[in-house]
Amino acid sequence: MAEKRFQRLHPEQVCAWLAVRPDALLLDAREARHHGLSHLAGSTRLDGRNHESLLMRESKNRPVLIYCYHGNASQTWANMFSDFGFSDVADLVGGWTAIDRHGQLHGPQQPADLLPGPLATPLVSSAPIISASLAVPPALVAWLSAEGFDPARPGAAGQHGNTPLMHAAWRGAGAMVEALLDLNVPLDAVNHDGNNALWLACVHGEPGLIRTLVARGVPLDHANLVQATALMYAASSGKAAVVATLLALGADPHRVSQDDFSALDMAASLECLQLLRAATRRGPALSTAD
Repeated sequence: MAEKRFQRLHPEQVCAWLAVRPDALLLDAREARHHGLSHLAGSTRLDGRNHESLLMRESKNRPVLIYCYHGNASQTWANMFSDFGFSDVADLVGGWTAIDRHGQLHGPQQPADLLPGPLATPLVSSAPIISASLAVPPALVAWLSAEGFDPARPGAAGQHGNTPLMHAAWRGAGAMVEALLDLNVPLDAVNHDGNNALWLACVHGEPGLIRTLVARGVPLDHANLVQATALMYAASSGKAAVVATLLALGADPHRVSQDDFSALDMAASLECLQLLRAATRRGPALSTAD
């Protein structure tokens, strides 16, 4: 199963998400007549005619929130924006129907007025509450709360099984990654697709963050549910800088997925292909038992 590269927000989480992203691009994927009837204030209607200009014109660093009728089409759009390199994309679970349950809203709606409630209750987790000797720093508390996690359980998984460390790695939040690592959160945790924090860091693509995670002990050659490694993901995504970083850290280019494909087989760009050819020509590393 392919790793989703966007966040799914429940209505109760929208205000907190927007609070730390005041410049977010709001996109309404419903028909024009429904958008005209009611919509989130400041949102732009997204359709088959303007999406290309939005994808090309907007900064890839600008956060994007997409909603549709029921939360189905918005996932397709969110995948598209993620594929085009937007690093902070979310869609609304349940769509506009989850907000306007009775169809009585008219005109632009301010999120703070429409969704005044607190964050949804975090998922129940068996992760231990952090001890007093490892107090969660205030900045991390604020970040965890804003991102929908329980500040008292910084090792607990949330949506899709992603832990705060995975989420921070995906967002490229280096300071939060360091803070979580200092709290000794689990380094071998995996999400519902079997991916670890290193995979999510590779999705973001910042080499320094990848090096930090590996140096602190996050498994380099971990394989997910389909036996794909982070190196295979980076190669298949054409992320040459990530491939080079992983190879320099000692990632094994000879490993194969459940379909018997190696990272070299999956290379999506000439630069990735050249890097992996050079690495595989060196041959597999010998174990200490040989």
